[in-house]
Amino acid sequence: MEHPENSEEYVGLTVNKGVAPVSIVNPYLKRGRFARRKLSANDYVEGILKGDTSILGQAVTLVESQNADHQQVAQEVIEKCLPYTGKSIRVGISGVPGAGKSTSIDEFGLHVLKEHGGKLAVLAIDPSSERTKGSILGDKTRMEKLSVHPDSFIRPSPSAGSLGGVARKTRETIFLCEAAGYDKIFVETVGVGQSETACHSMVDFFLLIQLAGTGDELQGIKRGIMEMADGIVINKCDGNNVEKCQLAATHFRNALHMFPMPDSGWMPKVLTYSGFYALGIKEIWDMVYQYIAFVKHNGYFDYRRNEQSKYWMYETINEQLQGSFFRNPTISDMLVAEEKSVLEGRKTSFVAAKQLLDTYYKLMHS
Repeated sequence: MEHPENSEEYVGLTVNKGVAPVSIVNPYLKRGRFARRKLSANDYVEGILKGDTSILGQAVTLVESQNADHQQVAQEVIEKCLPYTGKSIRVGISGVPGAGKSTSIDEFGLHVLKEHGGKLAVLAIDPSSERTKGSILGDKTRMEKLSVHPDSFIRPSPSAGSLGGVARKTRETIFLCEAAGYDKIFVETVGVGQSETACHSMVDFFLLIQLAGTGDELQGIKRGIMEMADGIVINKCDGNNVEKCQLAATHFRNALHMFPMPDSGWMPKVLTYSGFYALGIKEIWDMVYQYIAFVKHNGYFDYRRNEQSKYWMYETINEQLQGSFFRNPTISDMLVAEEKSVLEGRKTSFVAAKQLLDTYYKLMHS
């Protein structure tokens, strides 16, 4: 629609066209000046050993990258950092969603840093969307005190659909953090399930956080997860919930007596606490340090770490084989046709899988 001021009635009235919008970016900006310098493997190692959190963060991003070139540099960095690793206490923290893991870690971390000194790294695994594969990575917002503490390093990582909610590269990240001087590592996992094996296989102490008064006191007693726990703690033991928490603790203790004695020789303890009010935190960490002293004395500490190294060797082999299979161009082309055959009912899943594998083996031998 034309402007009315342009009609003949308003002869003599001049309407300016106005000024064209100006770009908010400075036209004289030289982008090259702000480009991040590409670091070599030695640069990463040097920065990590100095405790530079910026370079440590970049190295973790490199480890998590799917890019083949990035992976090559990352493996070189990890190899050079290995002599400086292994001197930390690694604690896995798991529990049902809403059990207060992030709030508890905030209080646990402050207590450990205050009472035992040193440096703390928190590797918080954030659940990824199955639909979009994206993550919120909002754990730092729930760890208000630790996120501003000078001796802590919080790294949220997307779970990316990996086993047990533990990010695929968390174990390698642990090595980088240890080389950077972090002598206490917390690994927070997503949810609870039989597949928490992945977290259990990279930590020294596995702490399970439970809740009371959620309808079924025995709901949390799952054999797989209970047998892995080195300590069980019941959160939100405050106000009107104290009695329920103590009753739940009794149920858990009774359940633990029905399981065989763990290989470590340590009978898991059940404690109650309040993460929100910071009550009972000292008792939990006294238990953790008692356990570490106990397993170091009887030799189980070193045995478990060696078993973990063996476990991750096989996991890496499986991962590399899977990657090699799906990246093969012939297999990629075949997958579409075989998938269609299965969906249309012309082949069973097993026959299609066997044909794909047979083709892959022939390609490998040719």
